[in-house]
Amino acid sequence: MKIGFIGLGRMGSGMATSLLRAGHHVKVYNRTASKAGELTKKGAVAVSRISDACDADAVVTMLANDAAVESVVYGAGGLLTSLPKGRVHVSSSTISVSLSERLAADHANTGQRFVAAPVLGRPDVAAAGDLSVIVAGDNDAIQDVAPILDAIGKKTLVVSDKPKTANLVKLSGNFLIASVIESLGEAVALVAKDGVDRETYIDLLTSTLFNAPVYKTYGKLIVEGKFEPACFAAPLGYKDIRLVLAAADDLRVPMPVASLLRDRFLTLLAHGGDKLDWSAVGQLASRDSGT
Repeated sequence: MKIGFIGLGRMGSGMATSLLRAGHHVKVYNRTASKAGELTKKGAVAVSRISDACDADAVVTMLANDAAVESVVYGAGGLLTSLPKGRVHVSSSTISVSLSERLAADHANTGQRFVAAPVLGRPDVAAAGDLSVIVAGDNDAIQDVAPILDAIGKKTLVVSDKPKTANLVKLSGNFLIASVIESLGEAVALVAKDGVDRETYIDLLTSTLFNAPVYKTYGKLIVEGKFEPACFAAPLGYKDIRLVLAAADDLRVPMPVASLLRDRFLTLLAHGGDKLDWSAVGQLASRDSGT
């Protein structure tokens, strides 16, 4: 397929690499053009305008937040005016449910198609093409971009014909990950205060009842305190929890744990944690306990 790819952060670069490895013809665009360098060595074509990336069967966006997506879609020379009719915008960004709903409507009004395909996994998983892809949209559009989804992920889960549902599911997943990070941090602080070795404790947990990858990955990061360079920066975690709460407010679903997590991320950022991985939230309990 001819694919335009917009957004070359650590996740986007890994996903674009997977598309190239699968044999697709990929044009890449990033606001900071230098980030395209490594991908061009692998066969990508770097373009200087968003409109140039739209000369494709589909355009994939992997951007940091709602504002970045809105700029790419609605700005001058953006997707809404440059993507040919019938072509597909595949949004893998973690964005608000409300923006996803607006994108679906506006693309439809211009004769374009929209598929929400947010992903689960960290940058190393993206580079390996092993992401889990949560997908929602019109079935025909999903089928047309199936080669893209197959290249970036090891598993594709179609959850609805309404794109916004995929974004809601992704946000719920990030809420659960943040909950694990916070609860792990509290548990580690508790036993460490009594002298239990942190690493031994995490080994015990992850080799018995809690052997899921999320516990292993974040347990290791918390006990080792390796929060830089950030694979998923704390401000993005804070953003996602706020989006969870916004969706919960619209649906009238009380989420008291999400409210607590919002305050925990805000505490981390208030103490200068902007450049840290979001797993640094898991060290707040140890700091609070004096350990």
